[in-house]
Amino acid sequence: MTPARSGTHPILIEQDVVLARQLARKLCQECGMRLIDLTKLVTAVSELARNTVVYGGGGHMDWDIIEDQARTGLRLTFRDEGPGIPDIKLAMTDGWTSGGGLGLGLTGAKRLVDEFVLDTAPGQGTRVTITRWA
Repeated sequence: MTPARSGTHPILIEQDVVLARQLARKLCQECGMRLIDLTKLVTAVSELARNTVVYGGGGHMDWDIIEDQARTGLRLTFRDEGPGIPDIKLAMTDGWTSGGGLGLGLTGAKRLVDEFVLDTAPGQGTRVTITRWA
């Protein structure tokens, strides 16, 4: 049986953050990521999954194992239907945090991955897509 190449994981409560980290770790291993890359991605997952619960009111993490020529990677999208981010510039300021998280904020998560896309608007929820290549 061929392992799944994509899926969705609910992130509705704090325990789902732990499960999202565990899933991300497993998927990184399947992609053949080095320990340092796995650690960076799992750290970003911790921040983004927690944001999904705390600020977005819960949502989902969509995952895809992707390939680009000789590379394999993992793309994760965190999506919620929450209030959105009213001030993207402030949210993407180094050192800024709304409090209570790992202190990484979105900019910290962005530095830990190879690709980072933020799509949000007040009243329209938030989608953060990250990619890490093995």
